[in-house]
Amino acid sequence: MSEWRERSLGDLLDIKHGFAFKGAAFSQGGVCRLVTPGNFYEQGGFRDRGPSQKSYTGPIPDEYVLAPGSVVIAMTEQAPGLLGSSGLVPRDDNTWLHNQRIGLVRARDGAADLRFLYYLFNDPSVRAQISASATGTKVRHTAPGRIQAVKASIPDISTQSRIASILSAFDKIIEINERRVELLEDLARSLYREWFVRFRFPGHEEVEVVDSELGPIPETWEVRRLREVVSADKGLSYKGAHLTEPGDPMANLKCLTPAGGFRRGGTKTYSGSYKERHTIAPGDLIVANTDLTQAGHVIGSPAIVPGRGFERGGLISHHLFAVRPQTGRDAVPFLFQLFSSERFRSFARERASGTTVLGFRPNDFLDFAFVAPPRWLCGRFTEVATAAIQSAEALTDANEDLAATRDLLLPRLVTGRVDISDVDLGHLLPAETT
Repeated sequence: MSEWRERSLGDLLDIKHGFAFKGAAFSQGGVCRLVTPGNFYEQGGFRDRGPSQKSYTGPIPDEYVLAPGSVVIAMTEQAPGLLGSSGLVPRDDNTWLHNQRIGLVRARDGAADLRFLYYLFNDPSVRAQISASATGTKVRHTAPGRIQAVKASIPDISTQSRIASILSAFDKIIEINERRVELLEDLARSLYREWFVRFRFPGHEEVEVVDSELGPIPETWEVRRLREVVSADKGLSYKGAHLTEPGDPMANLKCLTPAGGFRRGGTKTYSGSYKERHTIAPGDLIVANTDLTQAGHVIGSPAIVPGRGFERGGLISHHLFAVRPQTGRDAVPFLFQLFSSERFRSFARERASGTTVLGFRPNDFLDFAFVAPPRWLCGRFTEVATAAIQSAEALTDANEDLAATRDLLLPRLVTGRVDISDVDLGHLLPAETT
């Protein structure tokens, strides 16, 4: 077994402060993106905030452009448990900027493996030391010197690299599965646009195009309002005292992603009374009727209720609609894509009202007009989209299991509680990395 000895993190790494980019040049949606504490998960890892992601339009000092794969840590705690969380800068088409209150971790030559340090910062014992040395009342901060004073038991660099390889194997498989999910989602989205937006469906060459209130449409199609084909049940206005264990799963606004889809881990449990209209089951369609950000990014966002966590059914909060097609669940894949469209999302934002919280009323939701295809074509789309949805859900379930195993192993590996000297990495690494 490798020898481990207690060392200060300052023996292994340096931490560089970020730049105070000027708030007047902040925007959203650009490719020059600011790394902020909001880009970190509490348990560690980097997240792109999508439509809510801050970007920058001003002049950029070259030394504050982050290289892909860089290790960064949150030095301000904007949410409980976030302080000291680490993330890897994405390898994508965006330019990520080193903003203030974010630390750039740089390993000392020959002293540490950078990937090992990334995982080490997400060990509870290290995070607890960072938290204990923080200052501030409402918002807590740390600093490079305080982080470098943290002590941990550290092995030789060869063992560090082996530990990082084991944990990276899990992350690599998760990343591959996430790309596969994206491809499956793109398949359903592309087919929807081809058949129901561009009207290039099977046999479209033989169908005449006629005018309608929504523009030219195939002759056999018709413009309909949602109220003609679905009902919309608003969820339960619950009391926080009933959000306890045990109980029925309660899906709230946080379970929906701004881009459309179900974010795992966004549920609570509920033990109070409710009515049948508040209930949901796996495969049901839900839509956000509220946006707490006032930016309109979430309102109108749809999701299909997953099986995991809702095996026995569940409930929805008043921030959500349960959308129930009159023809049954066969229409859910089509409606999910319809609600994911920019035309519907724009309609939802335009109809939303409120001062502190934007809200979308059922009558406004049901007034949305759309082009309804023939049932045979909707059925063919359902066959393809359902297979993609089921495959994507299975991959997402697998990723949850992989992440749980990685998170169980991480504190044991980085502290030496598990001896990896005889572990065959070939059994752990994905095929393309061995």
